Amino acid sequence: QVQLVESGGGLVQAGGSLTLACAASGRAFSNLAMGWFRQAPGKEREFVAHIRGAYTYYADAVKGRFTISRDVAKNTVYLQMNSLKLEDTAVYYCAARSRYNSFAYYSADTYDYWGQGTQATVSS
Repeated sequence: QVQLVESGGGLVQAGGSLTLACAASGRAFSNLAMGWFRQAPGKEREFVAHIRGAYTYYADAVKGRFTISRDVAKNTVYLQMNSLKLEDTAVYYCAARSRYNSFAYYSADTYDYWGQGTQATVSS
């Protein structure tokens, strides 16, 4: 079992920045592929970013603005969000999976463990 706890959400003005963190426990962090997803009100959960070793992938909507990274020593994955837009407002979820390859990294169904989510709100 893996437990994931997100933090770092909050309220920020458009154009600002937020950094989300996801602390993992319960299993060797280095053996997990990690992802960030988000869900806005009335919308389906969508892929944001994925990290697996040195590989990173991003949704087109966030490419160039968001950066996913991980600190193995701290068992933590981060999502640095810059140049935030109103449409980035959502609950952001951290996810982990045992499948350590690129197969469907963008699909929430392929992730085994989920955090409780953290709200990020961008205001005008």
